[in-house]
Amino acid sequence: MTQLQERLEAVKGRITAAERKAGRPAGAVTLVAVSKTFEADDIRPAIAAGQRVFGENRVQESRGKWPQLKAETLGIELHLIGPLQSNKAAEAVALFDVIETVDREKIARALAAEMQRQGRTPRLYIQVNTGLEPQKAGIAPDELPAFVALCRGELALEIEGLMCIPPADENPGPHFALLARLATEAGVEKLSMGMSGDYETAIAFGATGVRVGSAIFGSR
Repeated sequence: MTQLQERLEAVKGRITAAERKAGRPAGAVTLVAVSKTFEADDIRPAIAAGQRVFGENRVQESRGKWPQLKAETLGIELHLIGPLQSNKAAEAVALFDVIETVDREKIARALAAEMQRQGRTPRLYIQVNTGLEPQKAGIAPDELPAFVALCRGELALEIEGLMCIPPADENPGPHFALLARLATEAGVEKLSMGMSGDYETAIAFGATGVRVGSAIFGSR
């Protein structure tokens, strides 16, 4: 077993323990292995160990490695977890199975048009800027109800979940709690929250997906 595979198994074990501690059923949380900046050869050991769900930040970088990796192994699910520009919407719809960073009307409209044109329907999450950080992508919490209504109504987009990245210098717990409340109010089931440093806390607050990179792949 490689070091990467050992780290992957350790993360899976901690997820299982966190599920148990939170009184949640085993398998309630999906591990999204964040492979951004790593080459295909760095990712293959994780695939060989059975990992099938991966996250990437950039469309262009993903285009250079994932079509081949997907061709090699059936059942790969690829998530876009970084900001999306509207001029990359066509590529994103073609390549990703889940887009977690829908955060404004322009992006939602571009995705709706591309999904109709391509006949492909990646699952969609709305990114919420729970800390109202000006430098960070995401819709403001108080703007979420109207944005969900626009996506579901005029644009006929199915919104599967919400995603957040809490401020780095704050306790993530209140941000996870806020996202969970917003998801309940919006009627969405999935919560993508928690990264290498706080995913166990996120599981306690109801995360259905955690995005873990450095704890698996090592430092970038």
